[in-house]
Amino acid sequence: MKQTPQRLAILEYLQGNMSHPSAADVYKAVSDKFPTMSFATVYNTMETLKNMGMVRELSIDPDKKRFDPDVALHHHLICVRCKRIMDVHGRFDLDLGEHERGDFDIIGNHVEFYGICPTCKASNSG
Repeated sequence: MKQTPQRLAILEYLQGNMSHPSAADVYKAVSDKFPTMSFATVYNTMETLKNMGMVRELSIDPDKKRFDPDVALHHHLICVRCKRIMDVHGRFDLDLGEHERGDFDIIGNHVEFYGICPTCKASNSG
């Protein structure tokens, strides 16, 4: 991938980012520095990074495609109200019986936990 100032700004924004941003979130964050950059540039860069294995695409939020710059194996905890996503690092041994897995060779899993985050819980109680 050709390194342009815009792409470097996108990579810098993603580095250590744990908010699981959408392409629109990335665009909003870097467009102040590069006002002439198009949303298509951000979207295409995110797709390229995904294809290179540098980010993972999450299908957690049906309203928008989100990306995770942490490509190490981990799971997610999702707030059902605000859609905040938190990483869960831990191992969950889930055994699929022969009937459930059919002819598949299981190579891993991804667990999604759902709940209500402290911010949403506090705003609901007030």
